Amino acid sequence: MDFELTEEQQMVKDMVRRFAEAEIKPKAAELDKTHQHPAEIIKQLGELKMLGVAVPEEYGGGGMDNVSYVLALIEVSKACASTGVIMSVNNSLYCFPVMAYGTEEQKKKYLYPCASGEKLGCYGLTEAGAGSDPANMRTTAVRDGDEWVINGEKKFITNGNVASYCVLAAVTQKGVGYKGISSFVVDLENTPGFRVAKLEEKLGILASGTAELVFEDARLPADALLGKEGEGFKQMLTTLDGGRIGIAAQAVGIGRAVLEEALEYAKTREQFGKSIASFQAIQWKLADMATELDAAELLTLRAAWLEDHHKPYEKAAAMAKMYASDVTMRASIEGIQILGGYGYCKEYPMERHMRDAKICQIYEGTNEIMRLVIARNLIRGR
Repeated sequence: MDFELTEEQQMVKDMVRRFAEAEIKPKAAELDKTHQHPAEIIKQLGELKMLGVAVPEEYGGGGMDNVSYVLALIEVSKACASTGVIMSVNNSLYCFPVMAYGTEEQKKKYLYPCASGEKLGCYGLTEAGAGSDPANMRTTAVRDGDEWVINGEKKFITNGNVASYCVLAAVTQKGVGYKGISSFVVDLENTPGFRVAKLEEKLGILASGTAELVFEDARLPADALLGKEGEGFKQMLTTLDGGRIGIAAQAVGIGRAVLEEALEYAKTREQFGKSIASFQAIQWKLADMATELDAAELLTLRAAWLEDHHKPYEKAAAMAKMYASDVTMRASIEGIQILGGYGYCKEYPMERHMRDAKICQIYEGTNEIMRLVIARNLIRGR
């Protein structure tokens, strides 16, 4: 068992850490305050090949592996969780399905712009009545000659306000449940009948737009179908598995920021004539944080390694996402406790970390659903 990173993986980690410390972290508080999309940072990440880390170079990506992706995303999310989720969605939820299921023509047309960082992609799955239960999806795609006519609304779409492209799930055959769902690649900039209805006001990840996408008799060309008709649900499951690895990495990054800031504060804050880091109560909090975050990172790297080696990773991805997000939520609460009154104020970033951490327990499948996925795999002997 070898825990050493390859030379390339270590290089990616170090490069992104330097960039995140210099270019992202100093701007994170202002981005959170203004709810501003970090356009310049995203452009720079694209130039570093971080928006298509595991996409082959011929399609505009970095040609690296998913372990490198996880290492990079941890460093980005440690500096700014909003930037982290923008990067995660473009890599995991948009580039992956287009790369895995797209035709050669679709890859050149729809994958290259997003993997290279020229444009951003999003993933249109969730609806008001179809979150954990995608079979209840109401968005429809009806064939009309050489076109598909799309009608429906998608909720809580990360990057939806800034994306140029979307992998969209829609029902192409009613009455057959999951088997009637298909996927499409949509050029949002050139699709009449599409509009962004609103942006959600959220608790955290405030520099990341969460949008409602509306399609009203929106027409797509016949070749917008991704894969075969009726295969959308299977594509969705595999796509979300990879997305969960991304969210686990985001959570680990937030947790790492919490630990570093809590430790630094504890070593400098004095009470009763000595630093609070000398008190056992504080030491135990820090010890628990460090141990659980190491475990979460190892689970996440394992899931990425399994994906890279084409081994089953559904259970590993669910475990990583569930555990990392739960651990980071606990760490952020304890981080605020260690900082006391300062932790509750916006003068320090700790309260932002807690607000950002919460969503990791919800998106890409709630942690309740993650436990069902894990249990299902256990029962099946996987």
